[in-house]
Amino acid sequence: MLSRTADHLYWMARYTERTENLARLLDVSYQMSMVPQSVAAQNENWRAILALNSLETAFAEVYREVNVENVLRFMVADAANPSSIYSCVRAARENAHAVRGAMTAEMWESVNATWIELRQQDFEQIVARGVSEFFDWVKLRSAVIRGVTFGTMLRDDTLHFIRLGGLLERADNTARILDMQYHILRNGDEGASDFYRWGALLRSLSAFQVYRKVYRDAITPGRVAELLILRGDLPRSLHACADGIVRMLQLVANSASAETQRQAGVLHAGLHFARIDDVFAVGLHEYLTDFMDRIYELGEGISQDFLVPA
Repeated sequence: MLSRTADHLYWMARYTERTENLARLLDVSYQMSMVPQSVAAQNENWRAILALNSLETAFAEVYREVNVENVLRFMVADAANPSSIYSCVRAARENAHAVRGAMTAEMWESVNATWIELRQQDFEQIVARGVSEFFDWVKLRSAVIRGVTFGTMLRDDTLHFIRLGGLLERADNTARILDMQYHILRNGDEGASDFYRWGALLRSLSAFQVYRKVYRDAITPGRVAELLILRGDLPRSLHACADGIVRMLQLVANSASAETQRQAGVLHAGLHFARIDDVFAVGLHEYLTDFMDRIYELGEGISQDFLVPA
């Protein structure tokens, strides 16, 4: 496969996954803002989202105050913000358009239709219809694109690069949302409010029902971390993402990719054999930061081995 084609497919998948994960992150923060708390604490949660995406400076150039409305407008509908949902959907569509011939008509139509529908909604309309409903729509459109991709694409390198991009982005975003929300929630009490907050975090990663099925007990921080990091059978866990990355790299391997494959294998082995006690012994924040650094290095390796040089 031509490196330029692989590059567009890979980034189309990353932007599509990024769109969904951004919707999940904003949704859980929006739900948590409904829990009784001080205005200062609520705004600090929104400030954490900006920090997570290194957008504090860009935000401050446009808005004077960090609050729920301003952050949502900036992260959802601001065309000048390259990390907004609007910009991510646009970038996914542009990458897909560049390689329309490499994908099925159904897949192109699902990506293009998402962009067309998004452009028909301004921020005021989104708020009027319901912010959570909009985030559900984003997640649904991502699921449609994913389903059409798996349901119509040939199992060749085209699909493998799409999978590789999506898995890398998902791994990074799961680590980010867990790190941010764990930092905010770890000092919460064990009352109904605490249960709601941890439940919102699990729901944001489609893991609430899975948690109840696996543990059949009260929601605790340690078990939430164990589920989202080490469970290989949870699609959005770090373990499951690393497993998929290793498999996709094996399928697209070339003469230059041995070191990238080795790094992915080491990352996967560490997750496969780790225990949650080991994670907390290191420190959850430190563990997740190291994981995100290694995912970034994998992305750099993939770019050098397979894609168009930056």
